[in-house]
Amino acid sequence: MAETVDILVAGGTVLTVNDKDSKLEGGAIAVDKDTIVALGRKEDILSAYRGRVTIDVPGSIIMPGLVNAHTHAAMTCFRGIADDMELMEWLNDYIFPAEARNADPELAYWGSMLACAEMIKSGTTTFSDMYIFEEEAAKAAKQAGMRCLLGEVLFDFPSPSFKTPAEGLACTEKLIRKWAGDPLINIMVEPHSLYTCSPELLIASKALADRYHIPLATHFLENKAEAKQLREKFGKRATAFLQEIGLLDERFIAFHCVAMDEEDIGLFADRGCKVVHNPESNMKLASGVASISAMMKRGIVVGLGTDGCASNNNLDMFQEMDTAAKLEKSARLDPTVMPARTVIRMATCDGARALGLDSLIGTLEVGKKADLCIVDMNKPHLTPMYDEYSHLVYAVNGSDVDTVLINGRVVMQNRKLLTIDEGEAMRRVREIADRVRLSLSI
Repeated sequence: MAETVDILVAGGTVLTVNDKDSKLEGGAIAVDKDTIVALGRKEDILSAYRGRVTIDVPGSIIMPGLVNAHTHAAMTCFRGIADDMELMEWLNDYIFPAEARNADPELAYWGSMLACAEMIKSGTTTFSDMYIFEEEAAKAAKQAGMRCLLGEVLFDFPSPSFKTPAEGLACTEKLIRKWAGDPLINIMVEPHSLYTCSPELLIASKALADRYHIPLATHFLENKAEAKQLREKFGKRATAFLQEIGLLDERFIAFHCVAMDEEDIGLFADRGCKVVHNPESNMKLASGVASISAMMKRGIVVGLGTDGCASNNNLDMFQEMDTAAKLEKSARLDPTVMPARTVIRMATCDGARALGLDSLIGTLEVGKKADLCIVDMNKPHLTPMYDEYSHLVYAVNGSDVDTVLINGRVVMQNRKLLTIDEGEAMRRVREIADRVRLSLSI
């Protein structure tokens, strides 16, 4: 007698991305409630299980949903407002003023909702977010059915959502308590950077993260100018300063890390710190090339992220994988570094490990949450196919994603979003953009 489950996904090639990189051609997955309960050959699964819903996907790849390990979701509202300039000019002369004049709960909600639409449609099922009015981002993600790890960005100076660092910390603690135990929304503590946060704020942020045993994440050593600035500010290298004040541990997540050298990498490796690589944003801002191969050789867990739409300018993790692989090969003059399988892991299981969510997501295994994306390989630009991993990194686009499940729920099928009115999200963001345009006279 076949066991009844909620969903059967059958007929494609299943890439589990587990420790053995197991691949099931003509495979199937049984999902009940929010969990994967079985996977194997299609004929075996269909004989053992009967689905209330069956999704038949012949000629497709079934893989873990992608993990965008660093972004600023609501910055979809600022896509393209300040291109072709260096980091500090971009940040101080355009982004901070645009946020000061325009960021409010409405912008945070609809910008995040549009980001969720874009991410789901390109195969991302989990994102890590740092921005303003993050309660609105959490509401948008919950409505969209997306999994996320987010935190209110903290500064020494006032932000549009708080006047003092103490208020920012209180806002973060309120988020922690409100969303505790939620199946999709997870909270972390996020001081913006070492150049916008005092030692006192960093130490208080760490104390809050320790109190609730959650991650602490920050932008770190994004370019050489920042490294020089911080050495002058602290009288020592930035990593040594962080070690001194107690931030470096297995729950510390650093975004960018472009200007880290061998000594910095060694300290991160020794302390179990995590890194998120943002190659397209780094390239666009000419920040440099992070030493990702060296980090991985030392055993540092490295995830992959798009950064925000004001410095990328999209949230397509398939494009990010392609860039990550090619940039590292070009920078090291070695075509063997950053192979396709490594990059796939950065965007799935290693991204989950970096965010502390690897017990739940990142691989397709019995007992894991049913977060998966289905890529339609029946396309001219994907024909022929000799190696699935190579195609996913070097040939697939986000628009090739056909169907997405998050936490056992179908959130997109046949390219149709089921949890988001994307037309309304686009209309609302266009209205916000009109306000932004007037405020900046562009």
